[in-house]
Amino acid sequence: MKRNKSFDNSAPLLYLIATPIGNLKEITERALETIKEMDLIAAEDTRNTFSLLSQYGIRKELFSLREHNEIEASQHLIKLLQNGKKIAYVSDAGYPGISDPGYLLVKECLKNNIAVSTISGSSAFINALVASGLPTDHFYFYGFLSKKGQEARQALEEMKNKQETLIFYESPHHIKETINLLADVFKDREAVIARELTKINEEYIRGTLYEFKNLDFNTLKGEIVIVVSGNKKVDNEISDELIIARLNFLLEKGISKKVATEIVVDELKEPKNRVYKLAQKI
Repeated sequence: MKRNKSFDNSAPLLYLIATPIGNLKEITERALETIKEMDLIAAEDTRNTFSLLSQYGIRKELFSLREHNEIEASQHLIKLLQNGKKIAYVSDAGYPGISDPGYLLVKECLKNNIAVSTISGSSAFINALVASGLPTDHFYFYGFLSKKGQEARQALEEMKNKQETLIFYESPHHIKETINLLADVFKDREAVIARELTKINEEYIRGTLYEFKNLDFNTLKGEIVIVVSGNKKVDNEISDELIIARLNFLLEKGISKKVATEIVVDELKEPKNRVYKLAQKI
């Protein structure tokens, strides 16, 4: 167990600064003050960060830390922090590490006894959730689904019994495929599409997943958050014990494990991966 005080002046500290998700006025006074104090600003995209800082008349040395160089760049930043440099990391919008680079940097800092502190700001999925009209007491944030259809479907199948409100990110280039897949797996659940949050064209579309299939997807521009209601059919949830009992019954009849798995998947409409894993335990 480790206990770290973030603001011990004798120890190195990395700041993670949340940046606006659209409206540049949403950056906090504390964020701007901290940026001004830094020797170096590490950024997911130095061009975007340069534009943001220019809005406030701030000029700082920028360093690129993005998805494809995060490990190497993290090591470089750690050496600078250990040598007394004041450094903050920002992603293009929202919080570093939320469907953006930052996790590996934080992990490496903690491994090297470098404290990490977050400066709050806006977050697209929180904005979308609280204005969605769907339950907010419990939620499950997934982020971007895989662009590979089968991997995305498997992930959704594993989520479909969750009672929590589900939250996804998507781009306008892939929104049609994602909505169709969500409707196929989750059926006609209530859902909300939130796009262009905090910008002049901010829009919330509320309805059901089946209704969303009829949208003109060419009108869905900008960054998109999809909020989907959780599974309310708690009584219909199928337990591991029930699946194993049905598998055992079929195996006792002389049916092979492979065929028994296929039968149970078809009968109970459960994800094949789930039934297969349980079959391997028998």
